[in-house]
Amino acid sequence: MGTFSKEDIWERVDEQDVKFIRLQFTSIQGLLKNIAVTVDELQGALEGKIMLDSSVIEGFDSNREEDIYLVPDPKTFGVFPWRPREGAVARLICDTRDFSGEPFAGCPRVALKKVLAGYSTLGIQPKLAAGIEFYLFHLDEQGRPLLNTHDLAGYCDLTPVDRGENARRDMVLTLQEMGFDISTSFHDIGPGQHEIFLKADSALNMADNIATYKFVVRTIAQRHGLHASFMPQPLDGHNGSGLNLHLSLFRDGINIFDGPGGDYDLSKTAHEYMAGIIHHAKGITALANPVINSYKRLISGETKMFLAAWSCQNRRTMIRVPEERGEETRIILRSPDPACNPYLTIAGFLSAGLAGVEGKLPTSKPLDFHNSEDIVLKIAADSLELPGSLDLSLAHLSGDPVIRDAVGDRIYQSFKSLKDNEWNRYKSKVHQWEIDEYLVNY
Repeated sequence: MGTFSKEDIWERVDEQDVKFIRLQFTSIQGLLKNIAVTVDELQGALEGKIMLDSSVIEGFDSNREEDIYLVPDPKTFGVFPWRPREGAVARLICDTRDFSGEPFAGCPRVALKKVLAGYSTLGIQPKLAAGIEFYLFHLDEQGRPLLNTHDLAGYCDLTPVDRGENARRDMVLTLQEMGFDISTSFHDIGPGQHEIFLKADSALNMADNIATYKFVVRTIAQRHGLHASFMPQPLDGHNGSGLNLHLSLFRDGINIFDGPGGDYDLSKTAHEYMAGIIHHAKGITALANPVINSYKRLISGETKMFLAAWSCQNRRTMIRVPEERGEETRIILRSPDPACNPYLTIAGFLSAGLAGVEGKLPTSKPLDFHNSEDIVLKIAADSLELPGSLDLSLAHLSGDPVIRDAVGDRIYQSFKSLKDNEWNRYKSKVHQWEIDEYLVNY
Protein backbone atom coordinates (compact mmCIF):
# COMPACT_ATOMS: atom_id res chain seq x y z
CA MET A 1 0.00 0.00 0.00
CA GLY A 2 1.26 3.48 -0.80
CA THR A 3 2.00 6.40 1.51
CA PHE A 4 0.10 9.02 -0.44
CA SER A 5 -0.84 12.45 0.83
CA LYS A 6 -3.84 14.33 -0.50
CA GLU A 7 -1.48 16.20 -2.83
CA ASP A 8 -0.06 12.90 -4.11
CA ILE A 9 -3.57 11.69 -4.85
CA TRP A 10 -4.29 14.69 -7.06
CA GLU A 11 -1.01 14.10 -8.91
CA ARG A 12 -1.88 10.45 -9.51
CA VAL A 13 -5.41 11.35 -10.60
CA ASP A 14 -4.02 13.71 -13.25
CA GLU A 15 -1.27 11.33 -14.40
CA GLN A 16 -3.56 8.32 -14.79
CA ASP A 17 -6.62 10.13 -16.13
CA VAL A 18 -8.82 9.03 -13.23
CA LYS A 19 -12.47 10.00 -13.73
CA PHE A 20 -14.20 8.04 -10.94
CA ILE A 21 -13.20 7.31 -7.36
CA ARG A 22 -14.87 4.62 -5.29
CA LEU A 23 -15.01 5.49 -1.61
CA GLN A 24 -14.93 2.05 0.01
CA PHE A 25 -15.87 0.97 3.52
CA THR A 26 -16.79 -2.31 5.22
CA SER A 27 -20.10 -3.12 6.88
CA ILE A 28 -20.32 -4.82 10.26
CA GLN A 29 -21.11 -8.05 8.43
CA GLY A 30 -17.80 -7.77 6.57
CA LEU A 31 -19.19 -6.79 3.18
CA LEU A 32 -17.22 -4.25 1.16
CA LYS A 33 -19.39 -1.26 0.17
CA ASN A 34 -18.72 1.89 -1.78
CA ILE A 35 -20.01 5.23 -2.98
CA ALA A 36 -18.61 6.40 -6.33
CA VAL A 37 -17.83 10.06 -6.97
CA THR A 38 -16.56 11.78 -10.07
CA VAL A 39 -13.20 13.50 -10.03
CA ASP A 40 -15.08 16.83 -9.79
CA GLU A 41 -16.26 15.77 -6.30
CA LEU A 42 -12.89 14.46 -5.13
CA GLN A 43 -11.92 17.56 -3.18
CA GLY A 44 -15.11 17.41 -1.14
CA ALA A 45 -14.58 13.68 -0.59
CA LEU A 46 -11.03 14.27 0.68
CA GLU A 47 -12.42 16.85 3.10
CA GLY A 48 -14.86 14.28 4.51
CA LYS A 49 -18.00 15.87 3.09
CA ILE A 50 -19.59 12.76 1.57
CA MET A 51 -22.52 11.78 3.78
CA LEU A 52 -24.40 8.49 4.06
CA ASP A 53 -26.92 6.71 6.27
CA SER A 54 -25.34 4.66 9.07
CA SER A 55 -27.61 1.69 8.32
CA VAL A 56 -25.47 0.80 5.29
CA ILE A 57 -22.73 -0.13 7.79
CA GLU A 58 -24.83 -1.35 10.70
CA GLY A 59 -27.58 -3.09 8.74
CA PHE A 60 -31.32 -2.50 8.80
CA ASP A 61 -32.06 -4.69 11.81
CA SER A 62 -33.22 -1.78 13.94
CA ASN A 63 -34.88 1.58 13.39
CA ARG A 64 -31.76 3.47 14.48
CA GLU A 65 -29.92 5.49 11.87
CA GLU A 66 -27.88 8.67 11.73
CA ASP A 67 -25.96 10.78 9.27
CA ILE A 68 -22.29 9.84 9.06
CA TYR A 69 -19.43 10.99 6.84
CA LEU A 70 -16.75 9.10 4.92
CA VAL A 71 -13.17 10.03 5.78
CA PRO A 72 -10.79 8.68 3.09
CA ASP A 73 -7.39 7.33 4.15
CA PRO A 74 -4.95 8.77 1.56
CA LYS A 75 -2.50 5.87 1.85
CA THR A 76 -5.16 3.47 0.51
CA PHE A 77 -5.41 5.21 -2.87
CA GLY A 78 -5.12 2.83 -5.79
CA VAL A 79 -6.20 2.56 -9.42
CA PHE A 80 -8.08 -0.58 -10.52
CA PRO A 81 -5.86 -2.27 -13.14
CA TRP A 82 -8.77 -4.01 -14.88
CA ARG A 83 -10.64 -0.81 -15.65
CA PRO A 84 -10.00 1.29 -18.82
CA ARG A 85 -6.73 3.23 -18.77
CA GLU A 86 -8.59 6.24 -20.18
CA GLY A 87 -11.19 7.41 -17.72
CA ALA A 88 -9.67 5.18 -15.03
CA VAL A 89 -11.36 4.18 -11.79
CA ALA A 90 -9.56 4.49 -8.43
CA ARG A 91 -10.48 3.70 -4.86
CA LEU A 92 -9.94 5.07 -1.35
CA ILE A 93 -10.71 3.09 1.81
CA CYS A 94 -12.56 5.22 4.34
CA ASP A 95 -13.12 5.56 8.04
CA THR A 96 -16.35 7.19 9.15
CA ARG A 97 -17.18 10.01 11.56
CA ASP A 98 -20.43 11.19 13.09
CA PHE A 99 -22.06 14.59 12.70
CA SER A 100 -20.04 16.03 15.60
CA GLY A 101 -16.77 15.08 13.89
CA GLU A 102 -15.95 12.17 16.23
CA PRO A 103 -15.04 8.71 14.90
CA PHE A 104 -18.25 6.79 14.28
CA ALA A 105 -18.60 4.05 16.92
CA GLY A 106 -20.27 1.68 14.44
CA CYS A 107 -17.31 1.61 12.02
CA PRO A 108 -15.27 -1.66 12.05
CA ARG A 109 -12.11 0.07 10.82
CA VAL A 110 -12.41 2.63 13.61
CA ALA A 111 -12.76 -0.23 16.13
CA LEU A 112 -9.53 -1.85 14.96
CA LYS A 113 -7.68 1.49 15.05
CA LYS A 114 -8.79 1.94 18.67
CA VAL A 115 -7.31 -1.46 19.62
CA LEU A 116 -4.10 -0.63 17.76
CA ALA A 117 -3.82 2.67 19.63
CA GLY A 118 -3.52 0.62 22.83
CA TYR A 119 -0.68 -1.37 21.29
CA SER A 120 1.02 1.84 20.19
CA THR A 121 1.11 3.19 23.75
CA LEU A 122 3.03 0.02 24.69
CA GLY A 123 5.44 0.46 21.78
CA ILE A 124 4.26 -2.78 20.17
CA GLN A 125 3.58 -3.24 16.46
CA PRO A 126 1.55 -6.30 15.43
CA LYS A 127 2.31 -7.71 12.00
CA LEU A 128 0.09 -10.15 10.15
CA ALA A 129 0.32 -12.28 7.04
CA ALA A 130 -2.67 -14.14 5.63
CA GLY A 131 -3.38 -17.28 3.63
CA ILE A 132 -6.90 -16.93 2.22
CA GLU A 133 -8.74 -19.86 0.62
CA PHE A 134 -11.62 -19.77 -1.87
CA TYR A 135 -13.46 -21.97 -4.36
CA LEU A 136 -14.02 -21.37 -8.07
CA PHE A 137 -17.45 -22.46 -9.35
CA HIS A 138 -19.09 -22.45 -12.76
CA LEU A 139 -22.02 -20.15 -13.57
CA ASP A 140 -25.34 -20.96 -15.18
CA GLU A 141 -26.70 -19.19 -18.26
CA GLN A 142 -28.08 -16.38 -16.09
CA GLY A 143 -24.70 -15.85 -14.42
CA ARG A 144 -25.74 -17.45 -11.12
CA PRO A 145 -23.16 -19.62 -9.31
CA LEU A 146 -23.52 -23.39 -9.44
CA LEU A 147 -21.99 -25.99 -7.13
CA ASN A 148 -20.01 -27.42 -10.04
CA THR A 149 -16.34 -26.77 -9.28
CA HIS A 150 -14.03 -25.50 -11.99
CA ASP A 151 -11.82 -28.60 -11.68
CA LEU A 152 -11.31 -31.82 -9.76
CA ALA A 153 -7.70 -31.12 -8.81
CA GLY A 154 -6.17 -31.54 -5.35
CA TYR A 155 -3.42 -30.16 -3.16
CA CYS A 156 -0.71 -28.36 -5.18
CA ASP A 157 -1.79 -29.95 -8.47
CA LEU A 158 -0.93 -28.14 -11.69
CA THR A 159 -2.15 -27.76 -15.24
CA PRO A 160 -3.94 -29.50 -16.90
CA VAL A 161 -5.53 -30.94 -13.74
CA ASP A 162 -5.62 -27.49 -12.12
CA ARG A 163 -7.90 -25.66 -14.55
CA GLY A 164 -7.98 -22.55 -12.37
CA GLU A 165 -4.30 -21.73 -12.84
CA ASN A 166 -4.89 -18.97 -15.41
CA ALA A 167 -7.53 -17.25 -13.29
CA ARG A 168 -5.36 -17.53 -10.17
CA ARG A 169 -2.35 -16.11 -12.03
CA ASP A 170 -4.40 -13.11 -13.18
CA MET A 171 -5.59 -12.58 -9.60
CA VAL A 172 -2.00 -12.54 -8.35
CA LEU A 173 -0.83 -10.17 -11.10
CA THR A 174 -3.73 -7.81 -10.45
CA LEU A 175 -3.09 -7.80 -6.70
CA GLN A 176 0.60 -7.11 -7.30
CA GLU A 177 -0.24 -4.24 -9.63
CA MET A 178 -2.31 -2.79 -6.79
CA GLY A 179 0.71 -2.94 -4.46
CA PHE A 180 0.13 -6.28 -2.71
CA ASP A 181 3.12 -8.36 -1.67
CA ILE A 182 2.28 -11.95 -2.61
CA SER A 183 4.25 -14.91 -1.32
CA THR A 184 2.68 -18.04 -2.84
CA SER A 185 -0.40 -19.21 -4.70
CA PHE A 186 -1.53 -22.77 -5.35
CA HIS A 187 -4.40 -25.19 -5.80
CA ASP A 188 -5.65 -26.19 -2.38
CA ILE A 189 -7.04 -29.49 -1.07
CA GLY A 190 -10.63 -29.28 -2.33
CA PRO A 191 -11.72 -29.57 -5.98
CA GLY A 192 -11.72 -26.06 -7.43
CA GLN A 193 -10.20 -24.66 -4.22
CA HIS A 194 -7.31 -22.18 -4.26
CA GLU A 195 -5.16 -20.16 -1.87
CA ILE A 196 -3.15 -16.97 -2.28
CA PHE A 197 -0.81 -15.94 0.53
CA LEU A 198 -0.31 -12.27 1.45
CA LYS A 199 3.03 -11.36 3.05
CA ALA A 200 3.21 -9.71 6.46
CA ASP A 201 2.08 -6.11 6.90
CA SER A 202 0.80 -3.91 9.70
CA ALA A 203 -2.50 -5.01 11.26
CA LEU A 204 -4.55 -2.18 9.75
CA ASN A 205 -3.00 -2.61 6.31
CA MET A 206 -3.66 -6.35 6.46
CA ALA A 207 -7.31 -5.82 7.34
CA ASP A 208 -7.59 -3.41 4.38
CA ASN A 209 -5.75 -5.91 2.18
CA ILE A 210 -8.05 -8.80 3.11
CA ALA A 211 -11.15 -6.74 2.32
CA THR A 212 -9.62 -5.67 -1.01
CA TYR A 213 -8.33 -9.19 -1.78
CA LYS A 214 -11.83 -10.68 -1.69
CA PHE A 215 -13.14 -7.93 -3.99
CA VAL A 216 -10.28 -8.38 -6.49
CA VAL A 217 -10.47 -12.20 -6.50
CA ARG A 218 -14.21 -12.17 -7.17
CA THR A 219 -13.83 -9.50 -9.87
CA ILE A 220 -11.10 -11.38 -11.76
CA ALA A 221 -12.97 -14.69 -11.40
CA GLN A 222 -16.00 -13.04 -12.99
CA ARG A 223 -13.86 -11.89 -15.90
CA HIS A 224 -12.94 -15.57 -16.41
CA GLY A 225 -16.60 -16.58 -16.40
CA LEU A 226 -16.36 -18.05 -12.90
CA HIS A 227 -17.66 -17.37 -9.41
CA ALA A 228 -15.16 -17.11 -6.54
CA SER A 229 -16.76 -18.10 -3.24
CA PHE A 230 -15.45 -17.35 0.24
CA MET A 231 -18.23 -19.40 1.82
CA PRO A 232 -16.60 -21.34 4.70
CA GLN A 233 -17.97 -24.80 3.76
CA PRO A 234 -19.62 -24.76 0.32
CA LEU A 235 -19.33 -28.52 -0.41
CA ASP A 236 -20.24 -31.59 1.61
CA GLY A 237 -17.33 -33.91 2.27
CA HIS A 238 -14.62 -31.55 1.05
CA ASN A 239 -12.18 -29.12 2.60
CA GLY A 240 -13.59 -25.90 4.05
CA SER A 241 -12.06 -22.51 3.31
CA GLY A 242 -10.05 -20.79 6.01
CA LEU A 243 -8.42 -17.44 6.65
CA ASN A 244 -5.11 -18.33 8.29
CA LEU A 245 -3.59 -15.31 10.07
CA HIS A 246 0.16 -15.39 10.81
CA LEU A 247 0.74 -13.04 13.76
CA SER A 248 3.95 -11.62 15.23
CA LEU A 249 4.60 -8.76 17.66
CA PHE A 250 7.53 -6.37 17.32
CA ARG A 251 9.01 -3.78 19.65
CA ASP A 252 11.86 -1.58 18.38
CA GLY A 253 12.20 -3.91 15.41
CA ILE A 254 12.64 -7.03 17.57
CA ASN A 255 10.22 -9.94 17.45
CA ILE A 256 9.05 -10.27 21.06
CA PHE A 257 7.55 -13.74 20.51
CA ASP A 258 11.06 -15.12 20.06
CA GLY A 259 12.51 -16.58 23.26
CA PRO A 260 15.72 -18.58 22.92
CA GLY A 261 16.06 -20.89 25.90
CA GLY A 262 12.42 -20.53 26.93
CA ASP A 263 9.81 -23.25 26.67
CA TYR A 264 9.76 -24.26 23.00
CA ASP A 265 12.09 -21.30 22.40
CA LEU A 266 9.15 -18.96 22.81
CA SER A 267 9.15 -15.89 25.03
CA LYS A 268 7.00 -15.54 28.14
CA THR A 269 5.06 -12.92 26.19
CA ALA A 270 4.27 -15.44 23.44
CA HIS A 271 2.98 -18.00 25.94
CA GLU A 272 0.84 -15.44 27.78
CA TYR A 273 -0.44 -14.06 24.49
CA MET A 274 -1.55 -17.51 23.31
CA ALA A 275 -3.10 -18.13 26.73
CA GLY A 276 -5.16 -14.95 26.30
CA ILE A 277 -6.43 -16.03 22.89
CA ILE A 278 -7.31 -19.50 24.17
CA HIS A 279 -9.06 -18.03 27.24
CA HIS A 280 -11.24 -15.84 25.01
CA ALA A 281 -11.48 -18.28 22.10
CA LYS A 282 -15.19 -18.98 22.41
CA GLY A 283 -16.10 -15.30 22.39
CA ILE A 284 -13.79 -14.61 19.45
CA THR A 285 -15.45 -17.40 17.46
CA ALA A 286 -18.58 -15.31 16.87
CA LEU A 287 -16.40 -12.74 15.07
CA ALA A 288 -14.00 -15.15 13.34
CA ASN A 289 -16.78 -17.53 12.24
CA PRO A 290 -19.77 -15.24 11.80
CA VAL A 291 -22.21 -17.19 9.60
CA ILE A 292 -24.23 -20.35 10.18
CA ASN A 293 -22.23 -22.20 7.53
CA SER A 294 -18.98 -21.42 9.42
CA TYR A 295 -19.76 -24.15 11.93
CA LYS A 296 -19.91 -26.88 9.28
CA ARG A 297 -16.20 -26.17 8.82
CA LEU A 298 -15.52 -26.31 12.58
CA ILE A 299 -17.13 -29.71 13.14
CA SER A 300 -14.80 -32.32 14.64
CA GLY A 301 -12.76 -34.10 12.00
CA GLU A 302 -9.27 -35.06 10.93
CA THR A 303 -8.37 -31.64 9.55
CA LYS A 304 -10.91 -29.44 11.31
CA MET A 305 -9.91 -26.57 13.60
CA PHE A 306 -12.12 -27.15 16.59
CA LEU A 307 -9.94 -27.05 19.71
CA ALA A 308 -9.20 -23.97 21.83
CA ALA A 309 -5.56 -24.93 22.24
CA TRP A 310 -2.15 -24.50 20.64
CA SER A 311 0.27 -26.94 19.11
CA CYS A 312 3.26 -27.27 16.86
CA GLN A 313 1.91 -30.19 14.82
CA ASN A 314 -1.67 -31.05 15.77
CA ARG A 315 -4.02 -29.91 12.99
CA ARG A 316 -6.99 -29.88 15.36
CA THR A 317 -5.96 -26.75 17.28
CA MET A 318 -6.95 -23.15 16.54
CA ILE A 319 -3.35 -21.96 17.07
CA ARG A 320 -0.31 -23.53 15.46
CA VAL A 321 3.29 -22.46 16.11
CA PRO A 322 5.65 -23.08 13.15
CA GLU A 323 9.19 -24.20 13.93
CA GLU A 324 10.91 -21.04 12.66
CA ARG A 325 12.35 -18.80 15.36
CA GLY A 326 14.18 -15.49 15.44
CA GLU A 327 12.52 -12.81 13.31
CA GLU A 328 10.18 -15.44 11.82
CA THR A 329 8.68 -16.49 15.17
CA ARG A 330 4.91 -16.32 14.86
CA ILE A 331 1.64 -17.96 15.75
CA ILE A 332 -0.89 -19.03 13.13
CA LEU A 333 -4.55 -18.42 13.92
CA ARG A 334 -6.29 -21.20 11.99
CA SER A 335 -9.89 -20.94 13.15
CA PRO A 336 -11.07 -17.81 11.23
CA ASP A 337 -12.84 -18.24 7.91
CA PRO A 338 -12.97 -15.78 4.99
CA ALA A 339 -16.59 -14.82 5.64
CA CYS A 340 -15.44 -12.86 8.69
CA ASN A 341 -15.06 -9.11 8.96
CA PRO A 342 -11.24 -8.78 9.02
CA TYR A 343 -11.29 -5.57 11.08
CA LEU A 344 -13.42 -7.04 13.86
CA THR A 345 -11.71 -10.43 13.82
CA ILE A 346 -8.21 -8.97 14.06
CA ALA A 347 -9.38 -6.56 16.77
CA GLY A 348 -10.77 -9.50 18.76
CA PHE A 349 -7.62 -11.60 18.55
CA LEU A 350 -5.34 -8.66 19.35
CA SER A 351 -7.41 -7.69 22.38
CA ALA A 352 -7.54 -11.26 23.68
CA GLY A 353 -3.79 -11.76 23.30
CA LEU A 354 -2.96 -8.49 25.03
CA ALA A 355 -5.35 -9.35 27.86
CA GLY A 356 -3.38 -12.56 28.35
CA VAL A 357 -0.11 -10.64 28.62
CA GLU A 358 -1.51 -7.97 30.94
CA GLY A 359 -3.17 -10.62 33.11
CA LYS A 360 -0.04 -12.83 33.03
CA LEU A 361 -2.25 -15.81 32.23
CA PRO A 362 -0.61 -19.16 32.96
CA THR A 363 0.86 -20.93 29.99
CA SER A 364 -0.44 -24.24 28.75
CA LYS A 365 1.33 -27.18 27.19
CA PRO A 366 0.89 -27.69 23.45
CA LEU A 367 -1.69 -30.25 22.43
CA ASP A 368 0.79 -32.18 20.33
CA PHE A 369 -0.02 -35.75 21.33
CA HIS A 370 -1.84 -37.86 18.77
CA ASN A 371 -3.41 -40.60 20.88
CA SER A 372 -7.14 -40.24 20.19
CA GLU A 373 -8.15 -41.48 23.67
CA ASP A 374 -5.88 -38.90 25.33
CA ILE A 375 -7.34 -36.15 23.14
CA VAL A 376 -10.90 -37.11 24.06
CA LEU A 377 -10.04 -37.03 27.76
CA LYS A 378 -8.26 -33.69 27.42
CA ILE A 379 -11.18 -32.13 25.54
CA ALA A 380 -13.68 -33.32 28.16
CA ALA A 381 -11.53 -32.19 31.11
CA ASP A 382 -10.68 -28.72 29.83
CA SER A 383 -13.74 -27.97 27.65
CA LEU A 384 -11.56 -27.20 24.66
CA GLU A 385 -14.11 -27.45 21.88
CA LEU A 386 -15.03 -24.24 20.11
CA PRO A 387 -18.76 -23.45 19.94
CA GLY A 388 -20.53 -25.73 17.49
CA SER A 389 -23.13 -23.27 16.23
CA LEU A 390 -23.68 -19.56 15.71
CA ASP A 391 -26.13 -19.20 18.59
CA LEU A 392 -23.64 -20.75 21.04
CA SER A 393 -20.80 -18.50 19.90
CA LEU A 394 -23.05 -15.45 20.26
CA ALA A 395 -23.81 -16.49 23.83
CA HIS A 396 -20.08 -16.70 24.58
CA LEU A 397 -19.49 -13.31 22.95
CA SER A 398 -22.21 -11.80 25.16
CA GLY A 399 -20.40 -13.06 28.25
CA ASP A 400 -16.91 -11.89 27.22
CA PRO A 401 -16.33 -8.22 28.16
CA VAL A 402 -12.82 -8.18 26.65
CA ILE A 403 -14.01 -9.10 23.15
CA ARG A 404 -17.10 -6.92 23.43
CA ASP A 405 -14.92 -3.98 24.43
CA ALA A 406 -12.62 -4.69 21.48
CA VAL A 407 -15.41 -3.96 19.01
CA GLY A 408 -17.30 -1.45 21.16
CA ASP A 409 -20.85 -1.58 22.43
CA ARG A 410 -22.49 -0.11 19.34
CA ILE A 411 -20.90 -2.65 16.98
CA TYR A 412 -21.60 -5.47 19.43
CA GLN A 413 -25.29 -4.58 19.68
CA SER A 414 -25.67 -4.28 15.90
CA PHE A 415 -23.69 -7.46 15.25
CA LYS A 416 -25.69 -9.48 17.77
CA SER A 417 -29.00 -8.20 16.45
CA LEU A 418 -28.06 -9.08 12.87
CA LYS A 419 -26.84 -12.54 13.85
CA ASP A 420 -29.76 -13.32 16.14
CA ASN A 421 -32.02 -12.50 13.22
CA GLU A 422 -29.96 -14.74 10.92
CA TRP A 423 -30.14 -17.63 13.38
CA ASN A 424 -33.90 -17.25 13.87
CA ARG A 425 -34.50 -17.24 10.12
CA TYR A 426 -32.39 -20.40 9.79
CA LYS A 427 -34.29 -22.16 12.60
CA SER A 428 -37.68 -21.36 11.09
CA LYS A 429 -36.87 -22.77 7.63
CA VAL A 430 -37.39 -26.41 6.59
CA HIS A 431 -34.14 -27.66 5.03
CA GLN A 432 -33.64 -30.29 2.35
CA TRP A 433 -31.90 -32.61 4.81
CA GLU A 434 -35.09 -32.74 6.90
CA ILE A 435 -37.17 -33.57 3.83
CA ASP A 436 -34.78 -36.35 2.80
CA GLU A 437 -34.57 -37.74 6.33
CA TYR A 438 -38.17 -37.58 7.54
CA LEU A 439 -40.76 -37.07 4.76
CA VAL A 440 -41.12 -40.74 3.77
CA ASN A 441 -40.83 -42.30 7.22
CA TYR A 442 -43.01 -39.90 9.15
